[in-house]
Amino acid sequence: MSKINYKSVEEIELIRESSLLVSKTLGEIAKVIAPGVKTIELNKLAETYIRDNGGVPAFLNYHGFPYSLCISPNDQVVHGFPGQKVLVEGDLISVDCGVILNKYYGDSAFTFAVGEVSETVKTLMRVTRECLDLGIEKAVVGMRIGDIGYAVQEHAEKHGFGVVKELVGHGVGLHLHEKPEVPNYGKRGSGIKLEEGMVIAIEPMINAGRAGVKFWDDGWTVSTVDKKPSAHYEHTVAVGKGKVDILSTFSYVDNVLNK
Repeated sequence: MSKINYKSVEEIELIRESSLLVSKTLGEIAKVIAPGVKTIELNKLAETYIRDNGGVPAFLNYHGFPYSLCISPNDQVVHGFPGQKVLVEGDLISVDCGVILNKYYGDSAFTFAVGEVSETVKTLMRVTRECLDLGIEKAVVGMRIGDIGYAVQEHAEKHGFGVVKELVGHGVGLHLHEKPEVPNYGKRGSGIKLEEGMVIAIEPMINAGRAGVKFWDDGWTVSTVDKKPSAHYEHTVAVGKGKVDILSTFSYVDNVLNK
């Protein structure tokens, strides 16, 4: 995947359909996240829901990843394995989901609070979601990749949080990870120019403490070096003229959480 694959209007609509199925899956997860639930149960729910709606879990067997969801609790940043962990009051859970529908990929992530969480965690969640919104605002024709990264980094660091640099957003289309890479840090006006037809996943990974991360021996899980919590939000978006087209949505999750 050495070059950028620009998408037609029709292709963008297919990616939107995939991304909406991801969004709805995260909405289903939101309904059941609570103390006492095992993370493997969330994985089973997601796989069943995706398949029942004509999709294929994009992460399952991707480079050998053994699950349909990445579920990363507390100090895990991304790529955590669902398992026998029982959710408890105060946990922070990042859930990353991908879908293949009509050959095209959708990708989105949301970080959930389990019951009541600390003020630090609440602030981390709010700021990370704001970082995503600020990054998305820059995903318009004529801006550059560095403008997205700068917007994310500036907002996170202003609040004293660490920006993960080892992991990045990416292009999305017929493949889960395409060019270009979309870092969550950077200089304004640097990097490749954003053009119509680009579809990218913007995904701030923000740590409550230091920016550094540790890669686990399982080959997948990434956690914070200082064991402080991390949050992760992600949308798949199409670069537009003067306005970005957000293909995934948090509305299904928000409707559940705000009831």
